[in-house]
Amino acid sequence: MALLKIARLGHPVLLGRAETVPDATAPEIQRLIADMAETMADAGGIGLAAPQVHVPLRLFVFRAGPGAPQVLINPEIEPLDEEIETAWEGCLSIPGLRGAVPRAAKVRFRGLDQDGEPVEGEAEGIVARVIQHENDHLDGVLYLSRMPDLTLLGFTEELARREKENL
Repeated sequence: MALLKIARLGHPVLLGRAETVPDATAPEIQRLIADMAETMADAGGIGLAAPQVHVPLRLFVFRAGPGAPQVLINPEIEPLDEEIETAWEGCLSIPGLRGAVPRAAKVRFRGLDQDGEPVEGEAEGIVARVIQHENDHLDGVLYLSRMPDLTLLGFTEELARREKENL
């Protein structure tokens, strides 16, 4: 396994629509998944999409709790209802910043797992948020463009300091 270079805000790979993964079981895809999981863990992230590591393919890895990261290849995501929650998000491609982003509170997802087998499920809370955030990367969408109020964007250190002062 290897650590991959994470694309940062301004790189064109983050702005394009990723291509469908033709063969989820191909050795190069399996190696990419392993490298992405290692890179995500090393960077302290809870999700990482292939375009973030300069590979414009429709797949991402994410943490849904303890244990090995989950993989979603060629995902389809849909909200389960009209409920929207706004919460703070960060991004490994936009280091040091956080913003308040509205997202569907609950989603249904479908795609392929790491073995190329169909997988589907429902998620809510932080897992639903991570799935939507990573899926946005596959469509060239960064969380900044989902923010209706840019006054709720700030440096992580400054936001933490401000929160501590308000306690």
